[in-house]
Amino acid sequence: MEENYHVISTLVENRPGVLQKVAGLFTRRDFNIEGITVGKSETDGLARMVITVKADEKILEQVTKQLNKLVDVIKIKDITNNAVKRELCLVKVNVPNEKARAEIIQNVSIFRANIVDVSEETLMIEITGDVEKINAFISLLNNYGIKKISRTGLTAMARGD
Repeated sequence: MEENYHVISTLVENRPGVLQKVAGLFTRRDFNIEGITVGKSETDGLARMVITVKADEKILEQVTKQLNKLVDVIKIKDITNNAVKRELCLVKVNVPNEKARAEIIQNVSIFRANIVDVSEETLMIEITGDVEKINAFISLLNNYGIKKISRTGLTAMARGD
């Protein structure tokens, strides 16, 4: 991940409209959200948002201050440099012949991915990992013809306590 990308972990109230408020804050400031994942947290009634944003330190400070002003936001932490970061990706790839099928299956094994759907002409593959791993896997599959890609965007959790 490039150095001016930041990963912000945000604990928020788990209720309708909170995601819209957070996204609206970024829109009003003309900041692009590169990725966002949201799901229930370990605490009932709270959700965790993991937001990836391209920003320098000054912009990041502005964003953090603005997020802290939102009533629904409980806690914010920049976890860019101390986190486990992962993404999930589904890829549907063409399988033109049996040789290609064997090569793709071998790559699936090397990358510790999983085949989750099979047809005569395609394979659907699930892969998780860091962004670089997923990009490398997709690059290999490009030789066979990718039909569709669906990526979750980055999710992350701070290391340690």
